[in-house]
Amino acid sequence: MRIGFLSAVTLISLSAQPRTVSQAEVDRVHRSAILIDSHNDVTSETVKGLDIGPLRQKGHTDLVRLRQGGVGAVFFAAYVSKTYEEGNHSANRALEMIDTIRYDIVARHPNDFELALTADGIVAAHKKGKIAALIGIEGGHAIEDSLRLLRDFYALGTRYMTLTHSNSNHWADSSGDANKPNNGLSKLGREVVLEMNRLAMMVDISHVSDKTFFDVLAVSTAPVFASHSSCRSLAAIPRNMTDEMITALGKKNGLVQINFGCEFLSQKSADTSRWANPKIQAELKQRANAGAGDDKARAELRKKLDSESDARITRATLQDVVAHIDHVVKLAGIDAVGIGTDYDGVECVPAGLEDVSKFPALTRALLEKGYSASDVHKIYGGNLLRLMRAVEKAAR
Repeated sequence: MRIGFLSAVTLISLSAQPRTVSQAEVDRVHRSAILIDSHNDVTSETVKGLDIGPLRQKGHTDLVRLRQGGVGAVFFAAYVSKTYEEGNHSANRALEMIDTIRYDIVARHPNDFELALTADGIVAAHKKGKIAALIGIEGGHAIEDSLRLLRDFYALGTRYMTLTHSNSNHWADSSGDANKPNNGLSKLGREVVLEMNRLAMMVDISHVSDKTFFDVLAVSTAPVFASHSSCRSLAAIPRNMTDEMITALGKKNGLVQINFGCEFLSQKSADTSRWANPKIQAELKQRANAGAGDDKARAELRKKLDSESDARITRATLQDVVAHIDHVVKLAGIDAVGIGTDYDGVECVPAGLEDVSKFPALTRALLEKGYSASDVHKIYGGNLLRLMRAVEKAAR
């Protein structure tokens, strides 16, 4: 049973005193945890032919660095861009993305990865010394408004679905859409959530509008989570969660999985980002459109301007990640927070957490902050395993 919120926060505030930590302690705590990253987008490269096995010069994720970072399980994103809605190609794209996880990652490296379908499956893979690979669909438009397709995706191994991406669909509103056509969840949206509950598919509320979030909490018969979101009071972007949302999620035994994208972690990063700052975005578009030449030349110019703009973003730090973890703990308790990096899905990541090999640095920072080994175990995977088991139990 979860400790009451006030007592949980009190215990954390009493125990979390800065202290000196040895490398031996860092190693011991890190090795004894099952570190689960609930959102990784390297699949956008493997679907194009990347072999995740060898060390690569670009990006944040490969097998070499996953091993160096002591990662125990990864929810690989079956991301479906809103562009696939045109012509009803969303489901086809979702199938391609599921296949790249099952075939290009797991089947290509069977000695290192094992497809996991349950919380117990993650633990079993870990005991074998393998990295558990799991599937999460990002973008509810992937089901093309069909509960039958939702069930098919579950049968293929999908264990969570992000209800929206940056676009609203026909049954749920996105935080990235100003129009909010459904005013939260529609009747079909409520049916989708309940069918996910019945299947034991986790409901992911990253990317949804605030109204959709509260509708989901009211409808769902199982705990829900944000697979890759952070705290809006520390970085005021719509993709992050307000204090009210975090508190409400904690009361329903849900989870906030902290996103490592710079804009999600630091207000200075958000203010200097073309992705998070509409003024910068508008200026870049104007400069690109003013460029001479044909559409191809303007597209190349836009790409160049985007790259230059990304290089000027104020970078977040490892301590910003710790600050977001602290914030969730203060609001909702130690049982309400985890890790959902968004590696390979964001351009800028924190100094000190440059890729998946750097997780031991976060372990050190948490221990130095005063978190116990038990706390770190919860943050790294224990909380997500608990939520998965709760979702599985609710389905039964």
